[in-house]
Amino acid sequence: MTRRMGMRGKRRAVILLAAVAIVALGAGAGAGAQQARKGKTLLWGATIGEQFTGDKAPWDMGAVSAFQSLAGKPLSVISFFSPWMDCSTKPCTPFKFPTTPLESVRRYGAIPFFSWASDQSPPRVHNPKFQLADIIHGRFDSYIRTFAHSAKVWGHPFFLRFDWEMNGFWNPWGQRVNGNRPRQYRKAWRHVHRIFTEEGATNASWVWCPNIDLSRKLFPLERLYPGNRFVDWTCMSGFNWGKRADSAGWQSFDTVFRSTYRRIVHIAPHKPMILGEVGSNERGGSKAHWIQHMLRAIAHHYPKMRGFIWFDVNDRGTNWPIESSKAATRAFRRGIASPAFATNRFGQLAGSPIRPPR
Repeated sequence: MTRRMGMRGKRRAVILLAAVAIVALGAGAGAGAQQARKGKTLLWGATIGEQFTGDKAPWDMGAVSAFQSLAGKPLSVISFFSPWMDCSTKPCTPFKFPTTPLESVRRYGAIPFFSWASDQSPPRVHNPKFQLADIIHGRFDSYIRTFAHSAKVWGHPFFLRFDWEMNGFWNPWGQRVNGNRPRQYRKAWRHVHRIFTEEGATNASWVWCPNIDLSRKLFPLERLYPGNRFVDWTCMSGFNWGKRADSAGWQSFDTVFRSTYRRIVHIAPHKPMILGEVGSNERGGSKAHWIQHMLRAIAHHYPKMRGFIWFDVNDRGTNWPIESSKAATRAFRRGIASPAFATNRFGQLAGSPIRPPR
């Protein structure tokens, strides 16, 4: 009797230990899953063209609604562009600070990503009226100061991507074009930044955004960086052009971005990064697989990347939009559903500069 009771006790002990082990394993697995969910949170959004409603977002927020229905999730960033001057008629007239579209984005709950170009509409690469020297010597100071004052009055945080892809030759502020000289880009950037600071427009988070440079044939990035005091976020623009004329052919996300990513991180190791423009063609490979890999790579293999903006615009005959095929739309929708990608919870965002979401 005593022995049988001892055996039962041992069995109970074994069962109890097993139960404890299972609970511990379960807790460990739960902790592991929780730890996985605690990875970095990413901003995501789009530049949305006029293919949905006949007008671009956020001038028409119906375009945002149409894109959101495809993506299956509210955006946390909405991107749009404006040059300094409208020269479609004579004389040229300055574009004012875009309070209405910025406010529309904020009320939607996203962060505005505003690309502001020292250029005119229609654009011209060779334009002696818009040289970097003109900015440095104060020709546009009155306009910049008025614009900065309006930014302060509006008062809410926004990303300001000023004169992007400056290492290229396709914009009037680029290097080796339009009479621009080395070192002028940094001086022009700092000049504009100082005016914003003097006007108290500290709600602008300054985004320095070169183009990807696979072959290192563009202007060296180190000579274009304005300095840590004048930059809040770094950035890149890059595309998989796929099978089309004047293209290097189908390229993976890593091929497009990795080498330039490493150079930028070397230049500004403590700055968060966002992809200001990214997209893939349909021709030459699987766009759906390209999107799947992109979303995984940004989340897990590029630690400084804290957001991306998909270029959902029909541009120069290339199928950038996610709606270019059902497979591409489905891949984007499934990938962006991950909790790693933030939704539109930034309507009450305060503080400057904008910090990566937690």
